[in-house]
Amino acid sequence: MISHSRLKPHFGPRRLGAAALLLAPAIACANMGNIATTYGVLPSDVATVQALSMFNTQVSTTYYNPAFLARDTRGEMTAGLMHADPNLKADSQQHGKYKVQDDPTQQILLGLRTDLSGITELGQSVVLGLLLGSEKYSQELMAFTSQTAPYGQYFNHGREPLFLSLGIGTNIWRGLAIGFATRVTLHSDAKLVAHTDLSGNTQYETLDVTAKPVLRPILSMSLDWKETFCPDADCWYNGVETAFAFRGYSYARVSVDANTIIPGTIPEPGLFINLSTIDSYQPNTYVFGSQVKKGKWRTGVAHEFQEWSKLEDKLTAGHDDIKDVGDLQFRDTFIPRIGVEYEFEPGIGFSGGIAYQESPLETGVNKEINYLDARRTIFGLGFHATAQRVYGFAHPVRFDLAYQYHAIGERDFRLISDQTGKNDRVKTDGHVNVFAASISMQF
Repeated sequence: MISHSRLKPHFGPRRLGAAALLLAPAIACANMGNIATTYGVLPSDVATVQALSMFNTQVSTTYYNPAFLARDTRGEMTAGLMHADPNLKADSQQHGKYKVQDDPTQQILLGLRTDLSGITELGQSVVLGLLLGSEKYSQELMAFTSQTAPYGQYFNHGREPLFLSLGIGTNIWRGLAIGFATRVTLHSDAKLVAHTDLSGNTQYETLDVTAKPVLRPILSMSLDWKETFCPDADCWYNGVETAFAFRGYSYARVSVDANTIIPGTIPEPGLFINLSTIDSYQPNTYVFGSQVKKGKWRTGVAHEFQEWSKLEDKLTAGHDDIKDVGDLQFRDTFIPRIGVEYEFEPGIGFSGGIAYQESPLETGVNKEINYLDARRTIFGLGFHATAQRVYGFAHPVRFDLAYQYHAIGERDFRLISDQTGKNDRVKTDGHVNVFAASISMQF
């Protein structure tokens, strides 16, 4: 999200004027977007605003609670689409009302769940889950944008080019299951060496680009109270399940090291430019959830704690000369979620949910970067139906549809940019509409 560019010139004093424009440090930004925590992975997660995601028998539980993979050993293949349409606005004292962001997020989602018992000698089921998401319906796998924003940019509604999670779950005792998963992100490095003239024409170029996957852990445990404490009788807590999950912080990163030589102006060893940018940062997250299933009703709550305060240390790590990155300050947040599902016929039902989220952005002033964010209330609705026989399929097929609405509260910000000389006060608000659909086949 934040990048720090530092230039290291190596040339004599007579040439300082020619390179003066290159010496201003730049600060660039990328988004904090993450489809899984901002919206939800599958329509069932979108509809219940993730309140029931820890107890979702679909493959998306790989990310939210991999222990729950062991609850259903049937195989599953899922394909889904999601379209998030933000309408985020600002009311400026100098420029009046304008849209800050209205670029949609469009994801294609693929999931696979399968039982690995047949290839192990553990004597118990081990269920594997795999989730893959790609932006712009798979047309952008490694897209990246990083910039300053004189007129503001939203903190949490950007695109996420690649979403990838892989995990397993297994039962270790009656009703008690544990799971482990990984969140996979890419850390990319680029090195450029070039000779150029003052018109930008280059020669003798050398460009080296590498990307490596970085794995971050997801750990979880789930407990079915009936199976554990009352397996052979009817007890008051029948239908009660609880779960705990920890998701380690993750982020994508792009680092660029460039060396430019301008013959007659900047001789060897040339001008060095170092750029490091963090994108799609997600903090350490602790989630405790519970659900109660009685008859046709299923009700659940999730209490989610996100440790955003660690982001300040991450931004200044390795940059001893940068004590305060654009006045950015972050606070830890707590998100309560409530969801309900009603199945009025076997395999056919409706679901809904509500959540409230405070902004992790503590200050209303962050120079040059000019992030905008505010508290939000999130509502969700969904429908699912399972067809026992569909032409061309040998197994039952499930269809899911969901809608989610983000009502973003008003908040005052001060926008400052040395580049444009802007110093303005704005009031922000807006909303986001999210639509999701999926088709799943269990086998």
